Amino acid sequence: MEIHYKVIGTLLVLLSLLHAIFPKYFNWSEELSALSLINRQLMYVHTFFVALVVFLIGILCISSSAELTSTSLGKKIALGIGIFWFIRLLFQFFGYSSRLWKGKSFETAIHIAATLFWTYLSIVFLATWFV
Repeated sequence: MEIHYKVIGTLLVLLSLLHAIFPKYFNWSEELSALSLINRQLMYVHTFFVALVVFLIGILCISSSAELTSTSLGKKIALGIGIFWFIRLLFQFFGYSSRLWKGKSFETAIHIAATLFWTYLSIVFLATWFV
């Protein structure tokens, strides 16, 4: 199970770094220009903190995989993280409209990859609690 945590940790660190390109990729300078200053800044600040939390979870997985899988506290932390990622998996289907990806090759591929990734994270973290 520890190897899964190392792989997950590496992938989460990479995912957190990917957030740095969101403003440019999603054209936030233009797309968010109609928003009030507070709403525009909320997008940037919340994106930063989501990336930071994802980065820190990744570092935790890489540096403390043994503790997460074998100690009582580690298993409780894994349960909490597993619930977090399972809820994120649900949002993949119920938080985003399928109109964003259906009929679009790249977007469909990202949707499928994200669904598989959130499923993998959910299974590994939740399985730790039950093993």
